[in-house]
Amino acid sequence: MLIANRGEIVARIARAARGLGIATVAVYAESDAQAPHRGLCDEAVAIGGRTPAQSYLKIDAILSAARLSGADAVHPGYGFLSENSEFARAVADEGLIWVGPSAEAIEIMGNKALARMRVARMGAPVAPGYDGEDQSPARFIGESERIGFPVMIKAAAGGGGRGMRLARDVAELNQLIESAAKEAKAAFGDDRLILEKAIEAPRHIEVQVFADGFGDVVHLGERDCSIQRRHQKVIEEAPSPAVDSDLRARLGACAVSIARDIGYCGAGTIEFLLDRRGDFYFMEMNTRLQVEHPVTEAI
Repeated sequence: MLIANRGEIVARIARAARGLGIATVAVYAESDAQAPHRGLCDEAVAIGGRTPAQSYLKIDAILSAARLSGADAVHPGYGFLSENSEFARAVADEGLIWVGPSAEAIEIMGNKALARMRVARMGAPVAPGYDGEDQSPARFIGESERIGFPVMIKAAAGGGGRGMRLARDVAELNQLIESAAKEAKAAFGDDRLILEKAIEAPRHIEVQVFADGFGDVVHLGERDCSIQRRHQKVIEEAPSPAVDSDLRARLGACAVSIARDIGYCGAGTIEFLLDRRGDFYFMEMNTRLQVEHPVTEAI
């Protein structure tokens, strides 16, 4: 199994693979010729380049390394190409096993507008919002008034807080739409936005799911990542101090249903906003192993 990544996640995947009797292949850029992850696998293949764009983000270079090493499978780790549907499809087209969800599942959940529509259609709770094609300021104003201020502006193709703004009235909305669209375009190459009713003082709860290739899905409880700075997680805590056994069962059942509905396979994380009344709303799904996953492993 070739691990298309570097650093800590290579160490973790290689250790797990070794326990299963699976040989591993590392890849490394020129700048990582002495990096520790090289020596943690059974074999290492150079993929050239000194920057990620010249190495770990080059699909052709990764596939060439897989051919050269005779790998049967590719694990993307997290970051880099892990949520790139083109890469997932290219690995499958190469006749290799892709250790992760299908390209179709990545595409559905990689776009906040598509994800909202899909989970709403299956009956999962979503916050009132707008995810349509009309991106005109007039439409956003009308939809915001329908939803009710305050509203959250979000990049449809985004994550990590990029292109996210909180508007408390029409004047703020007009000011923030343009800057949010510009940031989204720069970060993701896509300036489309969606609106959601802002949940005041929410808990940010994420549920870890695993699915096999036969339709079986399980969840391994929740992580609470409510302590954030600029929409970036600072502390992850599991189990959440705000979640009791009944709420955990309902969150888990919802997460499992979403994963099953999209034919998910592998490790994934479904994120919810939990309000002060105990109601929760689907926010997004990360279609990959997460850097926060060890918090779940610890419990």
